[in-house]
Amino acid sequence: MHDLTRCVHHPAVSHDGFASLAVPTYRASTIVYDDAETFAQRGHRGFDGYTYGLHGTPTTRTLEAQLTGLHGGVRTILVPSGQAAVTAVMLSILMPGDRVLIPDHVYGPVRSFCTDYLAPRGIEHLVYDPLIGGGIAELIDRRTRLVWVESPGSNTMEVQDVPAIVKAAKAKGALVGCDNTWATPLLFKPLAHGADFAIEALTKYVGGHSDLLMGSITVAELGLRERIKLVLRDLGIGVSPDEAALALRGLETMGVRVAHMGRVSEAFARRLLHSPVVDTVLHPALPSCPGHAVWARDFKGSTGVFSIVLKPGAEAALAPALTALQVFAIGASWGGTRSLIAPQAIAGDRTATPWTHPGVVLRLSIGLEDPDDLWRDLERMLCALEPASGAAAA
Repeated sequence: MHDLTRCVHHPAVSHDGFASLAVPTYRASTIVYDDAETFAQRGHRGFDGYTYGLHGTPTTRTLEAQLTGLHGGVRTILVPSGQAAVTAVMLSILMPGDRVLIPDHVYGPVRSFCTDYLAPRGIEHLVYDPLIGGGIAELIDRRTRLVWVESPGSNTMEVQDVPAIVKAAKAKGALVGCDNTWATPLLFKPLAHGADFAIEALTKYVGGHSDLLMGSITVAELGLRERIKLVLRDLGIGVSPDEAALALRGLETMGVRVAHMGRVSEAFARRLLHSPVVDTVLHPALPSCPGHAVWARDFKGSTGVFSIVLKPGAEAALAPALTALQVFAIGASWGGTRSLIAPQAIAGDRTATPWTHPGVVLRLSIGLEDPDDLWRDLERMLCALEPASGAAAA
């Protein structure tokens, strides 16, 4: 064998005695076959087999299987982002003439997808009150193929009655998809409550370190997985095994991270009730939060994301107060080790239910810093807002 050939062909080495706790990162575009007949029959391997790197390697299959087990589903599909998880479900289910129902607190890009992409292609959407519960039955007609749920809403924190919505949807032949990113399958399992799809932005708590983008769709029936996989195949969409490896790493610590963040977020939410510049605290664990009774019934606990509504006038001093933060970072994502804070525009996005709070909404994501450092940083920011809030009240 000549040197140029040796550069390309890897020698076989023994794996005897090698055992690692880490999942290997298998990178591949081309999948090779033992013989010509196996290659000719590759189309029969199905979506659980290996045919091309775009459609999966052992690394991505491991992550899929782990998420499937956590959600109690039959299969999981990986996509490049949480938004891609939502849109892949909709593209696989909805056809011209169909209709999808979305809650008024839905993730903004989902609303945009319905308005800017689905509507011009003859697919209607209807925005509904997140707290409608079983009353959604009145909105489901023969055109409704999918009811979308996001619980809690990632900005305004309304908790939806998923079992009641599922019951109403199933009675009229509609499928139900749930964005479960806030809770993760550790705290809520949509499929156990009858949903057909559980999607997650793995970018958030699963990744856990603000360094990857990925989403997942876990399905309750194998046929639903096939429909989504066909769409993704035709669109040429897959995920990197390197990012899947990061998600597998993050999964190993997600339990302790989420538990810590949830404890701190609940403690901070209760303390913030007494701040002179905070008008409302939006945290599912508080009895005052819309849907709290449903959260107490269906969820196992809290994660680190919640919102506060500032008293009117505080916005005048908000920009410099945010800029002066030393521990919290200003950022739109959440679920990582660093604590984040970000102003959210709510009123202009509501169409089914008016947003009645006049003050600015700040969303907080609790990270892994020492809670005392976090609280001091937050307290300094709130103190800086007091003169502006007081002046407006006067």
